Amino acid sequence: LLLSLLLLGRPGLGAPGQGAGTWSRFARLPYPQDQLFLHDTFPDGFLWGAGSAAYQTEGGWRQGGKGASVWDTFAHRPATPPGAAPPGPVGGDVASDSYNNLFRDVEGLRRLGVSHYRFSLSWARLLPNGTAPPNPAGLAHYGRLLARLRELGVEPVVTLYHWDLPQALQDAFGGWASPVLPQLFRDYAELCFRHFGAQVRYWLTMDNPYVVAWHGYGTGRLPPGVRGGPRLGYLAAHHLLQAHAMVWHLYNDHFRPAQRGKVSIALSSHWIKPKHMTEKNIKECQKSLDFVLGWFAKPVFIDGDYPESMRTNLSSLLPEFSEAEKKYIKGTADFFALSFGATLSFQLLDSHMKFQQLESISLRQLLYWINSEYNNPQIFIVENSWFVSGTTKRDDAKYIYYLKKFIMETLKAIRYDGVNVFGYTVWSLLDGFEWHRGYSIRRGLFYVDFQSHDKKLMPKSSVLFYEKVIEKNGFPPLPENHPIEGIFPCGFAWGIVDNYIQVDTTPAQFLDSSVYVWDVHQTKKLIKVDGVYASQRKRHCVDFAAVRLQVSLLQEMHVTHFHFSLKWSLILPLGNLSLINHTLVHYYQCFASELLRVNITPVVALWQPMIENQELPVSLAKYGAWENTETVQAFVEYARFCFTSLGDHVKFWITMNEPSVKNLTYTAGHNLLKAHAKVWHLYDKEFRRSQKGKISIALQADWVEPACPFSRNDQEVADRILEFDIGWLAEPIFGNGDYPEVMRAWLHRINSVDLYNFHLPYFSEDEKKLIQGSFDFFALSHYTTTLVGSEKEDAVKYDHYLEVQMINDITWLHSPSRVAVVPWGLRKLLKWVKSKYGDVPVYVMANGIDDDQNMVHDKLRVYYIQNYINEALKAYSLDNVNLQGYFVYSFNDKTAPKYGLYSYVANQYEPKPSLKHYREIIDNNGFPGPETPELLCPEEVALCPECHFFRTRKSLLAFISFIFVAFIVTIFFITYYSKRVERRYK
Repeated sequence: LLLSLLLLGRPGLGAPGQGAGTWSRFARLPYPQDQLFLHDTFPDGFLWGAGSAAYQTEGGWRQGGKGASVWDTFAHRPATPPGAAPPGPVGGDVASDSYNNLFRDVEGLRRLGVSHYRFSLSWARLLPNGTAPPNPAGLAHYGRLLARLRELGVEPVVTLYHWDLPQALQDAFGGWASPVLPQLFRDYAELCFRHFGAQVRYWLTMDNPYVVAWHGYGTGRLPPGVRGGPRLGYLAAHHLLQAHAMVWHLYNDHFRPAQRGKVSIALSSHWIKPKHMTEKNIKECQKSLDFVLGWFAKPVFIDGDYPESMRTNLSSLLPEFSEAEKKYIKGTADFFALSFGATLSFQLLDSHMKFQQLESISLRQLLYWINSEYNNPQIFIVENSWFVSGTTKRDDAKYIYYLKKFIMETLKAIRYDGVNVFGYTVWSLLDGFEWHRGYSIRRGLFYVDFQSHDKKLMPKSSVLFYEKVIEKNGFPPLPENHPIEGIFPCGFAWGIVDNYIQVDTTPAQFLDSSVYVWDVHQTKKLIKVDGVYASQRKRHCVDFAAVRLQVSLLQEMHVTHFHFSLKWSLILPLGNLSLINHTLVHYYQCFASELLRVNITPVVALWQPMIENQELPVSLAKYGAWENTETVQAFVEYARFCFTSLGDHVKFWITMNEPSVKNLTYTAGHNLLKAHAKVWHLYDKEFRRSQKGKISIALQADWVEPACPFSRNDQEVADRILEFDIGWLAEPIFGNGDYPEVMRAWLHRINSVDLYNFHLPYFSEDEKKLIQGSFDFFALSHYTTTLVGSEKEDAVKYDHYLEVQMINDITWLHSPSRVAVVPWGLRKLLKWVKSKYGDVPVYVMANGIDDDQNMVHDKLRVYYIQNYINEALKAYSLDNVNLQGYFVYSFNDKTAPKYGLYSYVANQYEPKPSLKHYREIIDNNGFPGPETPELLCPEEVALCPECHFFRTRKSLLAFISFIFVAFIVTIFFITYYSKRVERRYK
């Protein structure tokens, strides 16, 4: 992967417009390798921190002589009808009350182990009127904070202005719309440098000037709420840039020599991707970034002037800098301070600034673009995270996985792309007032109960996650993440799955007993002669062309087993033996016998639910399906017929394949378990001795992982889901003969508390004995892993019945249909099965992923098969799971579109690269390495394909023998009489 990235190139010397190559570069990166999680560490000395903003967290809006800010005024506007109580806390009046809990906040920093803390000074707290004289209480407050940080060895990163302009300056001058403000801002900055500069190495003049200018003075969405339109918004931005430059020069000329600090401006950006990878769309993406980030970054980091795209498109709306101003603004940043996340992305970005392209949240690509566009600057990420619902308390799983994604993307930008990022700041240290979103969302690492008096900080799960990242300086490789070498045992079943084989019972022409005359003179067609028939021969398996084709395709795969399901609804259309589809039964017999002939073991399921009538005969589906106890007896009769008709060819039976618990009622599941058990006992008592086969049930078993690995609540939810999804049917069969206690306890709880009426039936003692132990092996289908949490975050993905929130780890690989690729989930599942049900033989009966019929995405299937099988090997070799077989899903795209190892296009089957890869694993019986001992397997004695060939073709062999003997006799007589004639002649 690193070689591929080097060949694609890392950014060279940056220049305006050079970032446009970002989109095409990332489109060419190797798939899926580039999207895999990177286990690595950050460079030594990397800065880890957390941040906050004064108005969001300080509170104390009337304490200590603080003056009003534009946000105080904005938040106190009457948003509710007169006389009505406000819905919650008002703006940042109290917020997290950090003003009165300074040491509380610092203690949170100490726990995290951060190297720096970004916070902002309240201009209105230090200069209540925006200008001198200063407020001693304000100076003392921030002095105490800086002193405490110094004691802990935490580096302060101080923002001079984070949106809370003193209201007095807005009233007197019109705020940033006035050319007076830059000088006033310089005066405020000088006060801060003089009082605090000896303790501060990193200064940020202001935060996100785009939001201040555009939404403060253009749209009026944010304070001071001036709806001045684009012209005033661009003018405010002009003044903000001038103010920043003045402060940088102030520090550079008067304070840098003694204080030796660095000054920059915190710029926020979104990321955008083209609707289609065309030159036109890429130019529109470039323009979108110019209009948001480039608006401020290009003047500061390149040439002191606005992007060319802005000057071309905005003409007279955009103010102009004089040549002197350009020189003054150019280079006024000692590093690139980047803010990326929920404040701007998908929130405060005006839709017209997307230029009809698609917004995205790729931090890595933005970092690469900045690196290319602005001459490889040192980048300090000074704000980054996402958010959770305001109702989420301490298990903030969604926040964790966004954080994980952003940190991992930063690591990739450093390691893969050569971007110079030297620090990362989580936003924020603690919950606070979230600007235009108020208290409807939370972004803190520490939970704050805003209704409480003491505002105690409580660590969320994200604290545990982030402190481990800091402690390990990233995501160092772990032994369990590495693939292992080794092979599977002798006789390991390597299989492939097809839900239902292709059935084509069209008779061959040789079975037609009619006599035809060829009309050579007129129609040139065959004309059937009525009433005249030839003798009809017996049907043979070779008459089914579809069988020969499918078996030949299976042979190409080198599999030892083939798993498919019978169609109950077609074999017994009426649900009983009064009508039997003998043609179809003969087809199945032929298919199984042809598999045996080429030494492939058929693995046959009696029933697999499908959408239409659950794949039950119509008469059974119409009258309650599995809700009806008569279906149980009908299934037993059907199974007896199948054992009788196919048992000579089939030694590996599945009673029911992947019954979907999501679609089962408790009564239906109850009957289904009894049906399975009765069929198992039927086979055990009447057929096993003669047919010498084995039989069990195959359950769908995706792994479930707690979304917050540190949360006891999430672990309880995960355990509950595993019992409802797997244990419901597994525990009665493989366990104690009854349903899991977790199920009964949960249903009792919700029935009594929430007035549900879910009744889980009870088994009699005889039924428990019947069901318990009705297996020969544990067969499971496994496709993916799901994260679950206890906190309700997304109503669409929340299950009220089981009180579980489905969570997505956005760092995982996903298929085109958004199925997560999580190989280690299979190993955890296999270990769980062993821990619950003992040393039972286990078969992974189906494991596969979808594609979009694009050969690029078959690379995902290659990765999927390789890594899932390797995790299965770990379970066998390291965890001593009694694993005896593995089957890939699925055979071909015709019967399982997008899942097949064979594509099916224009009536042709073509092997995909994943098929060849799977075949190689089969041929090696796993992943042998140089030190893997050779495995000498005894010859199989179960089946002699050659013997089977001769046994099933006795008539043909007799005829060939007769011809051979006749040929020998004829040769003998010809030779004998030739010699006699020759002697007479002599």
